[in-house]
Amino acid sequence: MNVSKYEQRVLHALAQGGHIQHYKDEAGKIIEVDCVTRDGWRLDDCTLGLFKKLKRRGLIASASGLPYRITGLGLLAVRAQLDNR
Repeated sequence: MNVSKYEQRVLHALAQGGHIQHYKDEAGKIIEVDCVTRDGWRLDDCTLGLFKKLKRRGLIASASGLPYRITGLGLLAVRAQLDNR
């Protein structure tokens, strides 16, 4: 599966334990998203367009209104990266 550089960054942050917090308007439509790493940092690479693309492809999902997390398909799509800790 082809995954862009920005998608790869977001999926990697999610695979390490991060999540995507979503905000809705009165009509229930998602209007803003924030990708938060496991350390609590905000990732600026996650835009609303990128979020919709990941959701449409089934790489992220939410259960019971909780923040979006990576799915099994998303874990298969993410490439291994070094973690410079």
